[in-house]
Amino acid sequence: MTAKVAYESVEVGTELPAQSFPVTRATLVEYAGASGDFNPIHWNEKFAREVGLPDVIAHGMFTMAEAIRVVTDWAGDPGAVVEYGVRFTKPVVVPNDAKGALIEVGAKVAALLDDRRVRVDLTVTSEDKKVLGMSRAVVQLA
Repeated sequence: MTAKVAYESVEVGTELPAQSFPVTRATLVEYAGASGDFNPIHWNEKFAREVGLPDVIAHGMFTMAEAIRVVTDWAGDPGAVVEYGVRFTKPVVVPNDAKGALIEVGAKVAALLDDRRVRVDLTVTSEDKKVLGMSRAVVQLA
């Protein structure tokens, strides 16, 4: 597979469609099973509070994975992402209710690079707090 977006069709400032991703405690349990990360801060409210967290928090790698979906959906091919990095700035707090939390992601093309690649900068928030900083991906376009 290759990216479905042509390099010639984008410019610096091109905005990718924003997306929101709901996260519930059930989501965290499912992710823990798939990833093997059973750290109790992701499912045990009592433990999370005992170690100084406000409540159970989402896995950092889960948050990263949800965020990059904005880029992979836009590019049309997950393999088009050739670099991806973030800085964890705040946790995604997931309350024990039916609503849970919401990860909100916006992104835009920040730079046109050589070899038909672009750098995409992502803005990732939850409860109006930036949860990932320096969130950047390099994408190989068609």
